[in-house]
Amino acid sequence: MASTKVKALVIEAKDSKEKDKQVTLYSLEEGKLYVYFKGVRGDKAKMKAGKEIFTFGEFVVEEGKANNIVTEANIIDSFLPLRENLDKYYEACSCIDILKKISNTSDPVLFLETIKTLKAISYDNSPKYYALIKYLLSIFKNMGYNLDFNTCSSCHAKLTGKKYLNLDYGEIVCANCRRATSVEVKNEALSAMKLILNTDYDRLHTLKLGGNGEVKALNILSENFEWRFNTSFFME
Repeated sequence: MASTKVKALVIEAKDSKEKDKQVTLYSLEEGKLYVYFKGVRGDKAKMKAGKEIFTFGEFVVEEGKANNIVTEANIIDSFLPLRENLDKYYEACSCIDILKKISNTSDPVLFLETIKTLKAISYDNSPKYYALIKYLLSIFKNMGYNLDFNTCSSCHAKLTGKKYLNLDYGEIVCANCRRATSVEVKNEALSAMKLILNTDYDRLHTLKLGGNGEVKALNILSENFEWRFNTSFFME
């Protein structure tokens, strides 16, 4: 039977049989993989830690007659702080839920952005929602929806006065170019998105946003996400 080594993140896990675990991996090389960990719910199981959600590592997957079986798991990072803080945990769950809903195939950019986001939430003390906002902005950029915060994407005039997100095209437009499917973007949200997009993940903790801008930005981005993918994502 063929075996494959992948670098992957555990994005879903549920009990199977008496001591097994059915796990979804998102891998750098193969995208989503549905695998089983045999006997890992026992107290002395060697790969017990490898089955947990958020676990990032190298996994050896062996192709079985009925299912793919993980025969080796070398953990790179378990992101333990996510399990010790509810705000961190829920933000990370939002990140994983987004990943689960937008991609089945291999996407190195998305994979790297996911790891960076979890790292920022876990260790870099980025304020609540900052890393998640950057994650969403990076996803849209990777899809070709790179937001211009200075110029109307339609008439190319400098953005002044009220600004809108044209959901049809995923772009920011001025009041003159708005359509029925456009939603207003408050200045606080626009400023928050601009600052976060232009800041590295490990520097997000240095930002100070005003006017509840991060919440307003996340609401706009979640609406854009729902329009793009016809589904919402978990958000606490």
